[in-house]
Amino acid sequence: MSDLKKIIIDDKEVEVDGAMTILQACEVAGTEVPRFCYHERLSIAGNCRMCLVEVVGGPPKPAASCAMQVRDLRPGPEGQAPVVKTKSPMVKKAREGVMEFLLINHPLDCPICDQGGECDLQDQAMAYGVDFSRYREPKRASTELNLGPLVSTEMTRCISCTRCVRFTSEVAGILQMGQTGRGEDSEITSYLNMTLDSELQGNIIDLCPVGALTSKPYAFNARPWELKKTETIDVMDAMGASIRVDTKGREVKRIVPRNHDDVNEEWISDKSRFIWDGLRRQRLDKPYVRKNGQLKPATWDQAFAAIAGAVKGKKVAGLVGDLASTEATYALKQLVESLGGSVECRTDGAKLPAGNRCGYVGTATIADIDEAQMIQLIGCNPRSEMPVLNARMRRAWAGGCDIGVIGEAADLTYKYHHMGDDRAALAAVLDTKFDKVLEVPSIVIVGQGAIREADGAAVLAAAMELAAKTDSKLMILHTAASRVGAMDLGAVTTGGKDALMSDAEVVYNLGADEVDIQAGPFVIYQGSHGDRGAHRADVILPGAAYTEESGIFVNTEGRPQMAMRAGFAPGDARENWAILRALSAELGQTLPFDSLAALRAAMFAEVPHLAEMNTVVQNEWQAEATGTLGKASFVNAVSDFYLTNPIARASIVMAELSQNAAERRSQAVAAE
Repeated sequence: MSDLKKIIIDDKEVEVDGAMTILQACEVAGTEVPRFCYHERLSIAGNCRMCLVEVVGGPPKPAASCAMQVRDLRPGPEGQAPVVKTKSPMVKKAREGVMEFLLINHPLDCPICDQGGECDLQDQAMAYGVDFSRYREPKRASTELNLGPLVSTEMTRCISCTRCVRFTSEVAGILQMGQTGRGEDSEITSYLNMTLDSELQGNIIDLCPVGALTSKPYAFNARPWELKKTETIDVMDAMGASIRVDTKGREVKRIVPRNHDDVNEEWISDKSRFIWDGLRRQRLDKPYVRKNGQLKPATWDQAFAAIAGAVKGKKVAGLVGDLASTEATYALKQLVESLGGSVECRTDGAKLPAGNRCGYVGTATIADIDEAQMIQLIGCNPRSEMPVLNARMRRAWAGGCDIGVIGEAADLTYKYHHMGDDRAALAAVLDTKFDKVLEVPSIVIVGQGAIREADGAAVLAAAMELAAKTDSKLMILHTAASRVGAMDLGAVTTGGKDALMSDAEVVYNLGADEVDIQAGPFVIYQGSHGDRGAHRADVILPGAAYTEESGIFVNTEGRPQMAMRAGFAPGDARENWAILRALSAELGQTLPFDSLAALRAAMFAEVPHLAEMNTVVQNEWQAEATGTLGKASFVNAVSDFYLTNPIARASIVMAELSQNAAERRSQAVAAE
């Protein structure tokens, strides 16, 4: 039954859902209401009082618009729609009074505050503040908190909006922040002076409306108006979160989230946000060729000549790394296959089925988690594999969703039913008699850790059988941003990586740094950082990082998204597709495209759905043949959240976070 109500806001009549607050109704009417504590993704606190409005016919005082629903407003004497005023003298005086109170203790730090230029308090003070103070008492000061290496605190600036407290407890699922004291003595603090233990803590920097919480690695680096802002896509995991990369000159200075309701809402993980210092360290900026056992700098012509000499008449294998775009993957596949070789993207040994998109993408979208009433996790830890998705699952759990886990027991920030940690537990669930198809929306989520062992194909088939039996949607939780796009392009071989590598004489490694290549084959490494792959290489070709070239990535739900170039690669490094195109001419197998547009046209002709940007294509259900399950326990794919790729391993911030997490795990806990 519809609960639509009419309301008149500043002489404009609108019809809104009665459950909406007055503040939300004002936004529908196009009227901006100032606020500090209110946030649409957090619970309502109603404690900053900046959003005061006048309700005509109501109490003779302003009302907090964030905490009053439209359905609670009293109609006029003859049933007229209730009237709300946001620009009356009463409202103006009330807001000016609130602003005066907020500024009593706020320090005059604007010239040295990192929030300067994007501060809500500055903006509101321009509209409702005055240029003098009636208070002669000394300003109150607060002690600083040590929240860890990411969030810098200046608690004297805090206006007690409690956004950080609500985010950490409701979204991130940690209870380490709170508010103590009353009146002038109230302050935001952390429990026992603990540092924050969350993969999402950086989001409180964006939430803080003043300069109380700012980015510690970004401190004093730049002002907002100095930065060039590029809207792009994150590749630190397979979620494909929408981000904005801010650059100053040639350097990335910070990364912040963009809103995308169907994917990451407006949150990103700490790895996505603070990885930027790894983009300028350990970079490969010139080609190298190994001579007499040592890597020596070379020109592009020398590197290509060395490759041409090594490849001639040899069996070539291609490996696709976790951060490769679809364009680079497509170019590599065309080149290696023209040389008579094959390309493999499942470098971790995952038994993802070639040709069956339902088997490597599934049928569920990320947004389906919001409506789910049952979620079954198999061999995955979403908190370390995809923290923003885990926060979405926590919200579903808070709304009554039952969550079951088959795999390693871990702190996921919410309660779940642990059904076992091995294949026997999965078999036991499958043997359960489902008398009728479940009527509640359900999702089965399978992690890469579950399907990368020898019986991975059987585990995936069992998970798909469970989804079919319970009428659930299926989601394959990927850990590599490049994996789904590479699977779509057919970068797979019969027998997988081990069969491909067993007789390879030349290995073309496109940024696959998580693979150990045995001694013997000639290795060409193309990537951005001097990581494990570069150490094993005989020829190194320096490529661009994800912020330095335009590329398409397909996320874990099968949504193609465009990552845009925010800067340029250092030194002689080049875009990855361009390196492969130039090399193909040197090898006498010239690829049939001279531009990125031509490459994409050829790629879209081969795989049309890659052209459907930001669209999730429905996958036809195609069950996998069942197999024999082994007896081993499930092992999660990610052991260290902060060090999963070469950019992360080059980052000082990620190294410190990894060390802190290891120390936290090793600390002895006192007996209660």
